[in-house]
Amino acid sequence: MLEVSAGLLGRLLAGCWSLLTPPVLLLLALLLPVALLVRRGLSVHQQQIRNLPGPKPVYPVLGHTLLVPWQVTDLLDMLMHYVRQYRGFFHLQLGVDYVVINSPEAAEVIFSSNQHIQKGEEYQSLEPWLGTGLLTSTGTKWHKRRKMLTPAFHFTILDQFMDVFNEQSQVLVAKLKDTGGQRVNVFPFITKATLDIICEATMGVQIKAQDGARTDYVQAVYDMGEVVFFRFMRPWLRNDLVFRLSSLYKVQKDSLKLLHGFTDSVIRTRREELQKATSGDGGAVTDEAGKKKRRAFLDLLLHSTIDGRPLSDADIREEVDTFMFEGHDTTSAGTNWALYNLGRNADVQQKVYDELVEVLGDQQRPLTRDDLPKLRYLEMVIKETLRLFPPVPMIGRRLNSDTVIDGYPIPGSCNVGLLVYAIHRDPVHWPDPERFDPERFSPENSKGRHPYSYVPFSAGPRNCIGQKFALMEEKVLLASVVRNFHITSHDSLDTIKLRPDVILRLEGGLFLSFTPRNQ
Repeated sequence: MLEVSAGLLGRLLAGCWSLLTPPVLLLLALLLPVALLVRRGLSVHQQQIRNLPGPKPVYPVLGHTLLVPWQVTDLLDMLMHYVRQYRGFFHLQLGVDYVVINSPEAAEVIFSSNQHIQKGEEYQSLEPWLGTGLLTSTGTKWHKRRKMLTPAFHFTILDQFMDVFNEQSQVLVAKLKDTGGQRVNVFPFITKATLDIICEATMGVQIKAQDGARTDYVQAVYDMGEVVFFRFMRPWLRNDLVFRLSSLYKVQKDSLKLLHGFTDSVIRTRREELQKATSGDGGAVTDEAGKKKRRAFLDLLLHSTIDGRPLSDADIREEVDTFMFEGHDTTSAGTNWALYNLGRNADVQQKVYDELVEVLGDQQRPLTRDDLPKLRYLEMVIKETLRLFPPVPMIGRRLNSDTVIDGYPIPGSCNVGLLVYAIHRDPVHWPDPERFDPERFSPENSKGRHPYSYVPFSAGPRNCIGQKFALMEEKVLLASVVRNFHITSHDSLDTIKLRPDVILRLEGGLFLSFTPRNQ
């Protein structure tokens, strides 16, 4: 048996030796230095990672993954625990190397850069829904799309949406009156209102979510948000094979069928309407009542070209779905939290009401574009709300090259999480950071503030393209509610549990009561 084995081994070695022809030897000679450099590079990378501030990994391979709390509501508490220990940034191993930035000074390195604009790996779970649209794309595609879409957010274009804001705000007021001043979870009310607004603004269609229509579409938007968040929170679900074996995959599949199907049908219908109008057969695009339809973002996309070529339906769907995702949930969160703060601070609420009476009088007329700049105190309330409760509590990026943050070299392969929630609470720049105080944003108090200490809409080249739209919408929604109701909050700050899903929500709902002012 040993003789047979030795003979077999000899034949194998002889066969392997015969493969070492001069070309193969030359190739090995060329690859050896490369392999040594790669090994050296990996060792340098690991040494840099080991030197970064942060908690020590408890488990081999898994790093800090098992330290991430299973309950979503405990996540911000965990991160803020480390923020208090490591101002600037800290490193976590979560399946990938993750650097959590928590100070304006450290954030400036990323936000001010034209190089580090690539989204982090966690955004990949959005791609089945949004493709590689403006939110998830990078490089040349992102630059071209951003340039193409920027004119859509010029103030002269945004002015036309004032009618949409006012109309849907009045529907919201009517729904809140129906609550009879009882304690209610306000999140669904505001979310449906902002969904109605963004659908009409983005696609030019009314889904009447506030009246109970298209609840399937509303639920699909919620479900996709849950899928995206849990794929980020559970690193093993980022693997497509593992994800396909989970129950979340079916949720995603069913949701995408509905979301993409709806968007595709709207694009197809709108394209046919525009073609009919431009052919001279039907004149302007009108609705069923013969009324001229408002121009929507979709119309801009249908008329746009990149490098001389029109956008495909797939290109258009990427951007429409992106606006639907970014344009309603974040605005909804900002409006909800502003109502919560107004309900907790009666003196602030009264000042907002007095300003509304001063600007608008006692008449229940619609707000105009000229009214909005005059509502300065309301804007301060919105800004302070966005500081305390940023709708997107963390922004993800992936470094494109080695960089230095707070004196530490960070390898270019690292993912970066810009923890906006912590940046907005940095006591160096925000004294008594947990206190709600709109006066922080008065002109005199805003002077000299670090430019990256307040970044609710991100900052730098990849700042939010729709922030003017969002602020206009929030002003109209909040003004409409405050003009009609006394707002009372029923939960104190020390009893609520924040839920940092894709946006910052409140676990179990946000309960307020709305008492009509004429009572």
